[in-house]
Amino acid sequence: MRALVTGGAGFIGSHLAERLLGRGDDVIVLDNLSTGSLKNLETFRPHPNLQFVKGDIRDSTLVQLLTSRCDAVFHLAAAVGVKLIADDPVSTIETNIAGTEVVLEAANKFGRRILLASSSEVYGKSENVPFREDDDFVLGGTAFSRWAYACSKAIDEFLAQAFHQQYGLGIVVARFFNTIGTRQTGRYGMVVPRFVQWALKNEPIQIYGTGTQTRCFCCVDDLIDAVIALMECDAAAGKVFNIGSSDEISIEALADRIIELSGSRSSKRFVPYVEAYGRPIEDMMRRVPDTGRISSAIGWQPKTSLNDTLRTIIDHYRQQATTA
Repeated sequence: MRALVTGGAGFIGSHLAERLLGRGDDVIVLDNLSTGSLKNLETFRPHPNLQFVKGDIRDSTLVQLLTSRCDAVFHLAAAVGVKLIADDPVSTIETNIAGTEVVLEAANKFGRRILLASSSEVYGKSENVPFREDDDFVLGGTAFSRWAYACSKAIDEFLAQAFHQQYGLGIVVARFFNTIGTRQTGRYGMVVPRFVQWALKNEPIQIYGTGTQTRCFCCVDDLIDAVIALMECDAAAGKVFNIGSSDEISIEALADRIIELSGSRSSKRFVPYVEAYGRPIEDMMRRVPDTGRISSAIGWQPKTSLNDTLRTIIDHYRQQATTA
């Protein structure tokens, strides 16, 4: 296919672009490089079927031009990361809502199939674990900027469903749970790259909060399998799918695992949220997906263990250190 990948210079977007190119597709990557990086594309940048365009998803003229040249749109561009959301809530809201509206309008104008990347953040503080796609959302008050991201992604989903219901737009909504792998940066608050970098330097691993909060980490390669299969599944149109692992681990246990796998001498330091972010931040204690719907639709289950994914990330950072 000819695919447009918005946010294609980001962590997940670059892996998706690389996979599509590897199977013979033509790919246009659109990214404003605010959080993405050309470094994520460097191993396949010379590929003859890749076109990189630096631009913003809020640029309607540009997005329509690129969409007209493609068969399918993978909309991954968004403001991401708890730290970025806390530090720049205005950009979070503007990018996620206004940008998604532009992309949806372009896809609808040209009748292009589209996959919208949403987030497990939309479940908010719900304690109804595991999270199912039709569950209610439980969000905190507007004084906490974290929920601006959850609300913006929820509005994206409402917009997507509206375009499907009103215009018959072939759209799939994918709620990504905690995805990890090479090319992910800890700059915006992502936990695994931060932990790994500290561990490899034998520095104290800073655990925000009590460390008893749990997450389920999914290898980016497994997530890309799901994203492509959903785009190619006609029956998936108009539906929402969780994509994630059900292998639950506490954040403190994650730190212990990384210390063990890397052979680190790091200690652990627990940091209050106020100290970490400079303001109060509400967190959710558990985030576990129910993946029954996606399993039924395309037979998908994550294949890569957490330990194997962590080893890959640790090796990646070690190689970077030796070549720096």
